[in-house]
Amino acid sequence: MNDQPKKVKLGLFLAGTGHHVASWRHPHAIENASMNLTYFKEIAQTAEKGLFDLLFLADSLSVDGNSHPNILTRFEPMTLLSYIASATNHIGLVATASTTYEEPFHVARKFASLDHISAGRAGWNVVTTSLASTAENFNKTEHLEHSARYRRATEFIEVAKKLWNSWEEDTLVIDKESGQFIDKSKFHQINHQGEFFSVRGPLNVSRSPQGQPVIVQAGSSGDGQRFAAKYAEIVFTAQANKDDAITFYKELKGQMEQYNRKKSSLSIMPGFMPIVGATEAEAQEKYEALQELIIPKAGLAILGRYFGDIDFAGISLDTPFTEIKLPETVNAIQSKHEMILKKAKEENWTLRQTYQWVAGSRGHHIAIGTPTQIADKMEEWVREGAADGFNIMPALLPDSLTDFVTYVIPELQARGIYRTEYESDTLRGNLGLEQPNHSLTK
Repeated sequence: MNDQPKKVKLGLFLAGTGHHVASWRHPHAIENASMNLTYFKEIAQTAEKGLFDLLFLADSLSVDGNSHPNILTRFEPMTLLSYIASATNHIGLVATASTTYEEPFHVARKFASLDHISAGRAGWNVVTTSLASTAENFNKTEHLEHSARYRRATEFIEVAKKLWNSWEEDTLVIDKESGQFIDKSKFHQINHQGEFFSVRGPLNVSRSPQGQPVIVQAGSSGDGQRFAAKYAEIVFTAQANKDDAITFYKELKGQMEQYNRKKSSLSIMPGFMPIVGATEAEAQEKYEALQELIIPKAGLAILGRYFGDIDFAGISLDTPFTEIKLPETVNAIQSKHEMILKKAKEENWTLRQTYQWVAGSRGHHIAIGTPTQIADKMEEWVREGAADGFNIMPALLPDSLTDFVTYVIPELQARGIYRTEYESDTLRGNLGLEQPNHSLTK
């Protein structure tokens, strides 16, 4: 029997000046942080000092004047992570790429390249893209319907895996004397024909250190959960409270057996926004200082995105949120839409209270307190089956990350639930995942 406590896995969700929508207005915020290479390098190195498993970069392919300041101008994820790879040694590098607005060959090539560049630390956050307006940036007038996006995503990842497998482990020979560069018997066309894609292959990047990147997924809808149960090795999710997180954890892990997968091969890591203070009162003051900086129009615009870009202007901010007429269905992030409705109903929130909560953390769990209190909550969630770890979302960067690494990490280590050194040089190794062997899917 293994009496060792379960170790907490940690990701750092990178986001400009921080995840709070008003973080850019804080006196400590660094101007133009989203386009500052030195800033991102230092953030990454702080996270590596804290022995985080990975850095995570989200992405979007559509913006407007009401978009979160952190996404209005920001680096393309693969470009930035390739730079960060040269400034770090152990931390994983996870980038977002869309299965709706990219092609499998491009994505497979980019992530194989990042895995080589980082010596085995690449991960792909597979998204189907939620913003309907994205279609207009890609020669389309309509966004693919939700279930169709997941059908395409399923075929997309199958093609990408075939392309990564088009090179066997020892395909490269590079024998100068004989003149043989590759073993052609280990170099494969994939000849894929499907509903959405026709791809010959092989990939023009040799097999990478991890064989394939770690597969990450962030959808929590029914379609998203089925996709994650079959393919994902990490799931990022938004869970506002522990009970909902436990339910989600059980439901998702319970679906893995039908795909002949071990539950240990998937880590569920809810978003977690820690506000750390020497006292609980100091932590609350830090949070309130950010809340006071939210511009109502900006907060309402962010809330509106989860309800089909509904315009809340003209509605009294004191109106109970449950009394507002809202679309019954949306072609966007369905799980987030449902979670906001549930939370607002449970708390009997007004429109003002709802947008403040959503703008502050986008529905992710906020933990406000001392290092001991923060560590208590993290340990409780992992021990009770609500999470395998957390995707840390600092409210204000770099301050919130520095506080977490300086004060919370030692607390977790003292309890024996967090590493004191990296176990491996690869992301798979640090996550305890098996190395995928070559197996070309027919």
